[in-house]
Amino acid sequence: MARNITFTADEALIEAAREAARADNTTLNEQFRLWLESYARKRQADRAMETLARIRSYASSGGLKMTREEMNERR
Repeated sequence: MARNITFTADEALIEAAREAARADNTTLNEQFRLWLESYARKRQADRAMETLARIRSYASSGGLKMTREEMNERR
């Protein structure tokens, strides 16, 4: 579901951005959507990396390295 939003920016900046989007055969709206998606994903990736760092602080393999055969061995 798409929602409309309103934001405020300098008129000259908006016009320059529209011209840049036109030169890229796209629209300012599409460029904003791409930026918003990228921004949201970056935040998700940052949170995932924080979680991974937290897990690494208490979880360790003890340096144990197993071969593929050892990992797939059924006991």
